[in-house]
Amino acid sequence: MYIADFIALLKHCIYDRNEPISALLRLQGEFLYMHTNTLFAKKTVFSFEVFPPKRDMPLDTIYNTLDELSQLHPDFISVTCGANGQGGNRTVEVASAIKHTYGCETAAHMPCIYLTEEEALHTLQELKEEGIDNILALRGDETPGKERAHIFEHASDLVAFIKKNAPEFNVIGACYPETHTEAKTPAADIRHLKTKVDAGASELISQLFFDNAMFYRFLERCEIAGINVPIEAGIMPVTNKKQIERMVSLCGATLPVKFQKAIAKYGDNKEAMLDIGIAYAIDQIADLLSNGVDGIHVYTMNNPYIAKKITEAVKNLL
Repeated sequence: MYIADFIALLKHCIYDRNEPISALLRLQGEFLYMHTNTLFAKKTVFSFEVFPPKRDMPLDTIYNTLDELSQLHPDFISVTCGANGQGGNRTVEVASAIKHTYGCETAAHMPCIYLTEEEALHTLQELKEEGIDNILALRGDETPGKERAHIFEHASDLVAFIKKNAPEFNVIGACYPETHTEAKTPAADIRHLKTKVDAGASELISQLFFDNAMFYRFLERCEIAGINVPIEAGIMPVTNKKQIERMVSLCGATLPVKFQKAIAKYGDNKEAMLDIGIAYAIDQIADLLSNGVDGIHVYTMNNPYIAKKITEAVKNLL
């Protein structure tokens, strides 16, 4: 694309149509590439996560969600491999729609413990063909009864593989403010994270947490270890009692006393829990932004209503 064309499109989007910069990601079928790690030098990044429909559901069931989320103008939207791993290979399809239909930058999740090298290369080629150049490299959860490929035992192995075979991609890593549940110690977990960053991860997105003090202590450990890439805080608005219990059991997140009291009092009231979950997430984000975090990554659970409420509450803080 010529510079003159880019400038003309920039003026058209901003002044004529009042569209976000993300609308620049495509011009007459040509791709404009953007590594999400470059955003952090310019602003506090604000992004969303979605998951694709299950295999037995039509793909277009997510389109209304993407339409509403894109109108909130996040810096990017990441796409998981599906709730409970049921998204199959739809990650690439949904990520492509986010970028090319809805004009928003995207990042595709790529879990690796069941991948062979050939499958990994095939996925990278698919992403390249769709103009998607941000990948969230993950080890991924184990499926009972399914045999690992034993090629990529850790996310850091996949990060190194991508940077060796397709260095044009921007690779994002995951991190765990309250320590990965399989790590022997917090110190060991930080060492593994440092390995991931040294392998080529240029930014990190954290696992969900509810206690900001845990996140701040985690940032201190990262600084001491020489982990100097941007770290987005992962925030999940939990809006029902069962969801909270499940999240705590899966990732070991600590629930602050004030949140426990709210759950105890309103846990059986659906409407009240929706309000509490949104309010608590907004309070978390406001505190994080006040303390200068690099970015906020909202786990939307494909719920545009919640994402909109949070965005409207914090947009002037970003």
